[in-house]
Amino acid sequence: MDNTKNQTALSTLGEFGLIDRLTQAIQIQHKSTIKGVGDDAAVLSFEDKQIVVTTDLLTEGIHFNLMYVPLRHLGYKAVVVNLSDVFAMNAHPRQITVSLAISNKFSVEAIDELYAGIHLACEKYGVDLVGGDTTSSLTGLTISITAIGEAKSEDVVYRNGAQLNDLICVSGDLGGAYMGLQLLERENEVFKVNPKEQPKLEGYDYILERQLKPEARADVISALKRLEVKPNAMIDISDGLSSEIMHICQKSNVGCAIYEEKVPLDFQTKKFAEELSINPLVAALNGGEDYELLFTIPLADHDKIKNDPDITVIGHITEASSGTNMITGAGTAIPLQAQGWNPI
Repeated sequence: MDNTKNQTALSTLGEFGLIDRLTQAIQIQHKSTIKGVGDDAAVLSFEDKQIVVTTDLLTEGIHFNLMYVPLRHLGYKAVVVNLSDVFAMNAHPRQITVSLAISNKFSVEAIDELYAGIHLACEKYGVDLVGGDTTSSLTGLTISITAIGEAKSEDVVYRNGAQLNDLICVSGDLGGAYMGLQLLERENEVFKVNPKEQPKLEGYDYILERQLKPEARADVISALKRLEVKPNAMIDISDGLSSEIMHICQKSNVGCAIYEEKVPLDFQTKKFAEELSINPLVAALNGGEDYELLFTIPLADHDKIKNDPDITVIGHITEASSGTNMITGAGTAIPLQAQGWNPI
């Protein structure tokens, strides 16, 4: 966080003064936002659209480390991870609410930085900030964001629609966010031993951005619409490829075969994984935080998506009795294991 001099204590503003400061720059972009901040509740009107709502919680020390995560990046990422869930429903985000629990170690200027990132994400993705809450915290910073989106009823895609012989597709590449986190953690450990040592981050801009400033794949949703392809099932990749495809298979009562050599990996992901003696495929399967889209489409739609450089076919849907498997280059079927977060 920002440790420069002349920081303003939050206590000088009080709760309502802070709310006024954080909301004064909000500009409404959508007709569906009838009333934003400034009342007991926001008022939204969507007429004949389906409404989708999602919430994510980010807690200091669990989801982010302020030793190496800039507050502006954190604000941006906190919004994006929610918007990604909306896009995974084949819907379009329109509004968000932001709630914060803040300890007294944060200055007014620090929270301004956080909100600068929030506002930047709202501007980039065209969403309105319409409310939220603030409270005190004894343990640091917690951010809770709720995103509200809309879609025509016939456009909404769920996790439970995968069909036998569907193609399994992913957008972008996988594992980069996890390897970016490993790089940041490594350099943070070096800093603890020698604070004067400069971090060695050269050549790894891509995986750092994947971790610190991910993007939600609004462009892929637009591309699928343009290509006249509606997925049968879809989910965003927040907990790793293994967990997400297993969610789809469980909800759809099907199995899957994913091919090892088809999983898309960026050069930097593979390079840094090699440096740490990590199999980059493990990062893709279990790392998470890539916020790419995983979806299934009918086999008949293959020709429509085969030339899109941002979409990769990595496998197909099988009978439930076949299980959920990774097929190695040697043709061996290895059962997938979910490695997502477990509170127990």
